[in-house]
Parts: sequence; structure tokens; C-alpha cells
Amino acid sequence: MNPADLGLPVDVPSTALFTDHYELTMLQAALANGTADRRSVFEVFTRRLPEGRRYGVLAGTGRVLDAVENFRFDSAVLEFLRERAVVDMRTLDWLSSYRFSGDIWGYPEGEVYFPGSPVLRVEGSFAECVLLETVILSILNHDSAIAAAASRMASAAGERPLIEMGARRTHELAAVAASRAAYVGGFASTSDLAAGFRYGIPTVGTSAHAFTLVHDTERDAFQAQVASLGDGTTLLVDTYDVAEAVRTAVEVAGTGLGAVRIDSGDLLLVAHRVRQQLDELGATATKIVVTSDLDEYAIASLAAAPVDAYGVGTQLVTGSGHPTCSMVYKLVARAASADPKAPLVPVAKKSSGGKTSIGGRKWAARRVDAEGVAEAEVVGTGPVPSALADRQLLVQLVKAGEVVAREPLETVRDRHREARAGLPLSATQLSRGEPVIPTEYA
Repeated sequence: MNPADLGLPVDVPSTALFTDHYELTMLQAALANGTADRRSVFEVFTRRLPEGRRYGVLAGTGRVLDAVENFRFDSAVLEFLRERAVVDMRTLDWLSSYRFSGDIWGYPEGEVYFPGSPVLRVEGSFAECVLLETVILSILNHDSAIAAAASRMASAAGERPLIEMGARRTHELAAVAASRAAYVGGFASTSDLAAGFRYGIPTVGTSAHAFTLVHDTERDAFQAQVASLGDGTTLLVDTYDVAEAVRTAVEVAGTGLGAVRIDSGDLLLVAHRVRQQLDELGATATKIVVTSDLDEYAIASLAAAPVDAYGVGTQLVTGSGHPTCSMVYKLVARAASADPKAPLVPVAKKSSGGKTSIGGRKWAARRVDAEGVAEAEVVGTGPVPSALADRQLLVQLVKAGEVVAREPLETVRDRHREARAGLPLSATQLSRGEPVIPTEYA
């Protein structure tokens, strides 16, 4: 696997150091006392959704599979660990041949989830599973937060397309992951060329205010852009006076002008005025694109405006106020001994402060009503009730260390659209509320 395919700089040879120091010190102690080989089950879940959110969106699973596959301790990484005395020589020797050989199950990417949903289950020896905690959580927490924000924005936008344009508002590598997650959540395109190259997401873009300002007049800028990109381009009309710019844009490009973009002001008022002006000038097919720090609430407020597309940046790549999903990676079961045939014993943290968890290897299913609308997320550790047998959510992603469930990003995007459509209508409400369906434990 090429590191660049993971969104990594080309001089980073693996994902093995995308982990915390204590993962390796735990490994060293486990190797020393004989617990490293105990069969173990870890699960990823969140105890609660971000405040006010009605559902979560699982995104990043495909990137997790790549990261697990590329989790290798090569000579440069091992030398770094040796020089820093992070672990002893016995542990370094063990790490030198590390390859995840266990199984991973999880919700299909794009699926919705709720508090307690076991969105990912990692099974293998304690040693090989514990090392994956940080890289898995860093991917899923980031990507799922972006996808959830994108999904809410897509619901608010209805059939109007959304453009992801947040690359300048976050880390350059996070920007690529954010574009992918936004596409899963319902965005139609991105301005980030790296995301287009890596994941095949449609890319769009025309010009910024700097292009207008570098010319002697706005007309000169519009003429240059139309000459280069054709009259179907999108002209930015709020550098100076919007009404004058719209008039000039139609004069330069003609009534076949593709679109105008508005990036400031009272977008609701300005959009109505621009639509009226365009129609009066005969540019009835020219579309209006709005940008300017939009979030799902601003998009919803523009539902009645004559807007054809939205460009979203800062609020999207920061999760619209919730940049993480607070997912955790917890040991929920382990073998009674290192014997491969030893039975699994449920384990769970028991503490105050709302951080308790439920032990045991879990299954999950979504119960629906007579109309096929979801009514509960059911999570259990015992036999699956026959009524839920065909509603189970977890699928196998990795078998004996081999990835078995890679799929096109379009498939993931379509899955999310279908999953969201299967929720109660109140899931699309932007008002604060509890999860749209309860989690029940069987």
C-alpha cells in the first residue's frame, strides 16, 4: 500500500506510529507476563451522541482498513523506538514481524449509529488488537464527525447540491479525509484536488476575489475568466457592488452564464435580489451559488431563497461544533487463559462518572415497524432473536488478517442515503433532541 493512498506524506512508511506510547508499554508488559496471546475482543462505540444530534454517521471504515493493512514496524520505525528506549529488545523483535492476523467486524460504512452501537469489533490476541486503538479511533472519530455534519447539511439542503470547500480551514491531510467523509454524508463535490485524485470525488472551482482584484476592472476579470473557461463558468459577484457585478457578468458572458457566486452579506436578501436581476436581464437559467461560513442552520434558513447550490467550509471540517464523536475502543471480552480453546470471559470498566460499559462480544440489529421505519437499535450478547436475524448490522471486514470488504465510495454514499431515509422523519429536524430511536439491550 502506497502511504500517499492513506493521505500520508510520502516519507512516512507506515501507520505504526499513529499510536500512543502506552500501547507499546502495555504490549511489553503483556509479553513479559504471558497475557499478550490471550484471545481478546475490542469494540468501538460511543456512550452518547454529541449534544442535540439525533443520529450518528459511521465514516472512515475504508481508511481504517487501509491503516490496519499498512500497520507495519519497518526498520526506521524500530530504530526510532530503540533510540528512545520506548520498549525493550524483546518487544522490538516481536514488533518487527507484526501483522494483524485477527478478524474485524463492523457496521458497513455510511450506516447510521446510536449510543452503544458496536460500530467496530476487533478480535485477535490482546497484543495485536491493543496496538490498533489509537489509529482506529483517530480515523473514526474525525471522519464520523464530519460525515454527521455533512448529513445534517444535506438534509437541510434538500435536492440542492453541496460543495465541500474547507481545505483552507484545517490540516492539509485532515482536509482530504474531510472531503471523503463529506461525500459519504451527502456532499456532491469538493474543491480539494487531493481528495479528487485519491478518492475520485468530483472537483469544482473557478476563481476567488484575488482574481478580480488583480485586474484593473471587474469587467476585465470577468472577460478573462469567460475567455478561459467559457460562458458556463461561475462568476464571483460580491467583490465590489453586487448589482453592478451581476449586470457586468451578463453583459460579458451573455444570458448563458452558468452561475454567479455570492460570498458575503445577507444571503437571503441578496439571493432574492440577484435572482430578480438575472431574470430581468434574461439570464433565467443562470444559477446562484452561495458560500460564506454556512452551517446546517444557515442552509435551512435559505430553503425559501432562490439558491441553487451551497459551498461549505469551516463549519463542515470542524464537525459543525462537534469535531469528534467521542468514540472509545474498549476490551469487552478476553479468554480465561492463553489456551486458544479457552472460553471468552466478558469484561467491562466499572466506574462512576458515566464511563461504565457493558461487557461481552456484541451483535446489533435495527428493529423496524410495519412500514419499515426504524424504531430501535437492539444490542445484545446472547443469541440473536429470530425476529432480528435478518436485521443484523455487523458485517465482516477483515478475516484472518485479510481485508474482505472493500467497496467503492459511491456504494458507501448510497448506503448512507438509504440508512437516513429509513429513520423516523424527526431525524432530519435540526432542533435539539434525543437520539431519534432508543438503544435497547437484549
